[in-house]
Amino acid sequence: MIMSSLLVKSGLSLVAGFAMSSCGVQDDYASGGYGKDPQPAEPSPALIAKTVTYKKDKHGMASYKDSDRKRYVRTTSFSHMEKEPGAPGRKNAAGTILKYGKNIRSAAADWSVYPLGTKFKIKGQPYTYVVDDYGSALANTNTIDIFKPTLKGMRDWGTRNVEITVVQWGCYERSRRLLKGRRGYWHCRDMYNKIVKKVRSGNYAKLENDNMDAL
Repeated sequence: MIMSSLLVKSGLSLVAGFAMSSCGVQDDYASGGYGKDPQPAEPSPALIAKTVTYKKDKHGMASYKDSDRKRYVRTTSFSHMEKEPGAPGRKNAAGTILKYGKNIRSAAADWSVYPLGTKFKIKGQPYTYVVDDYGSALANTNTIDIFKPTLKGMRDWGTRNVEITVVQWGCYERSRRLLKGRRGYWHCRDMYNKIVKKVRSGNYAKLENDNMDAL
């Protein structure tokens, strides 16, 4: 009886521990912890019409100047649950944890277009997205990849064109430094070279602490 009681108690403890752990993960990651996400609002027709005069990427989306804060962009979605070969799990390309909170969420992009640390908002949503990751499929495109903690969330987002506002530009210098040692990968080399070219031209968004003298 004593042994049975101990086994039952141990089992209950394990179940309780697993339940607490699961709840912790859900609160940290899943949108279920915050309720249903609001859908993005319809992009401004005037903003879409304006893109006719812009140079386009391979997806037919406008290539903006850094001075253009409001943008009509193609977005896709990714999840650490995809377990792609070589992917660092929960970590982003900057070496920190992918974010999915009530206020701040992670996104990935070509860093020569949206440098590391760039913050933006999607029209109709309350979140601030921060670019802290990249991917080979994003190189040479203006696409932004939205982080989702679950495969279902990733699939539900799919591919959609949205209106964004860049609220703060990231740092080209920090992006360059991180990419410099990763140039063995073609997409990292491509982003690195484009950042160097953009900065040398002087036609880029500058931060007060952005120091490119080491180029």
